[in-house]
Amino acid sequence: MLMPASVSSEFVTLCRSQVGLIASLGATFSVVYLTEELASGGAAKLIPIVAYPETSVDWEENQGWTLWPEEMEAVNPTPRLLSPETPAKKLPGIPAIALDRLEGVDSKSDREQHQENNWQQPQIVLPLLHEGVVMGLLVSGRKDRPWNEREEAQMQRIAHSLAIACVLDRRSHWIQQQVSKQQQLQIQQYDAMHNLLHQFKSPLTALRTFGKLLMKRLLVEDKNREVAVSIVRESDRLSELLQHIDRNVDIGEKNLILPSQLKPKGKSEETKNTHPVEISQFSSIQLLPAANFLEPCSVAEVLNPLLDSARAIADECNLKLQAEIPANLPLVQANAKALREVLSNLLDNALKYTPAGRQIYIKVKVEDRNNKSPKLSMLDLPLIGIGISDSGSGIPPQDLEHLFERHYRGAKAETEIPGTGLGLAIAQDLVQEMQGEVQVFSPVKSEWMPVGVRKNDINKGTTFIVWLQVETKNIKNLN
Repeated sequence: MLMPASVSSEFVTLCRSQVGLIASLGATFSVVYLTEELASGGAAKLIPIVAYPETSVDWEENQGWTLWPEEMEAVNPTPRLLSPETPAKKLPGIPAIALDRLEGVDSKSDREQHQENNWQQPQIVLPLLHEGVVMGLLVSGRKDRPWNEREEAQMQRIAHSLAIACVLDRRSHWIQQQVSKQQQLQIQQYDAMHNLLHQFKSPLTALRTFGKLLMKRLLVEDKNREVAVSIVRESDRLSELLQHIDRNVDIGEKNLILPSQLKPKGKSEETKNTHPVEISQFSSIQLLPAANFLEPCSVAEVLNPLLDSARAIADECNLKLQAEIPANLPLVQANAKALREVLSNLLDNALKYTPAGRQIYIKVKVEDRNNKSPKLSMLDLPLIGIGISDSGSGIPPQDLEHLFERHYRGAKAETEIPGTGLGLAIAQDLVQEMQGEVQVFSPVKSEWMPVGVRKNDINKGTTFIVWLQVETKNIKNLN
């Protein structure tokens, strides 16, 4: 049987059900044809999709008839009846030349003989129209009685339903084609990503090796030794992030969704053996450090190495960095790797937006919550706040409420300072996973300035505060 490649088994099933409905009206034969364009702007071929009974149409591979553009334009959207007494040439709904092809005859005499032998019954021909485009034809007939107005109206509704179903079916076919093309593009992207990750590992290993060699050659008291230590530490951090990326690329590649896997329940015989991909399979994809595994963590141990690296960058940029970290801080409930990522993002942000010649301030303090301040939605437990303040131009009020949205940069997007608008969004996500909160104030909060810094020394800038809960075993020691 010749059938357009875009026709799905679901659409064929629908056509059969509608043809069955027409048969219940007493039709002795019904045929659903679809048009298949042979060339752009040229003729369209009428191909039988469903027939009742099936012997009413010859299902040979070369079956089908051609409708030329002028014939398709002449198709009338209203139902038309054809009876043995009505000459085909006078049929107002379908041009005679089209009927010749619909009936599979080549001449008027052959057509008349064909009618006398097999088609001596009132026929109704309806185009499947959508927005002025002929999608196909619905042809039905019966021997015992003519079609009445109610039946004609019902047939017209059936034709309209088939036209809409045909449009949806073709759109579904187009979408599946686009999904398939997108999948091929994704495969190419994953291949390129694998190549880049492999190439990235070699210079990273070399960088870490150079850092270790410098550590061995520099004495402990040498002030440059800390630079070598930072090189090794940041190389290890890059290696961890690279493992996260590598793992998630593998997961994404294994879970590429094929168009056939997008089939809904009640799929046809052709797709019943496929295994649809469940969304839950993607739940393990995570580009950020897993922050929900909490344990007692020292803020100072995480923050101090980051400050060493930040000071080296600040020196290069003619910035000063002043920090106040109390001794014997209680431990917090956090994830060390995630907290390091959060503070690193906030420090990088401060370094980026502080003009040369100015300062960056870091202050850590314990908040016992007895005075119910700060106003946070966290549990009423002791907290540790980590404040990072810059002395830049500050953040406009209209940008503050959107600050943690992914890719949002607001007024900063108009500056020459590079950025993706992801750092703060990542920081907030990780802090929330650690059951903490992030606050932002612009201009800066004076109480988060280290000792010795006067309020008048800074009147702009921005303060970010990361709040984390004190580890429960340390709460008694605070009272």
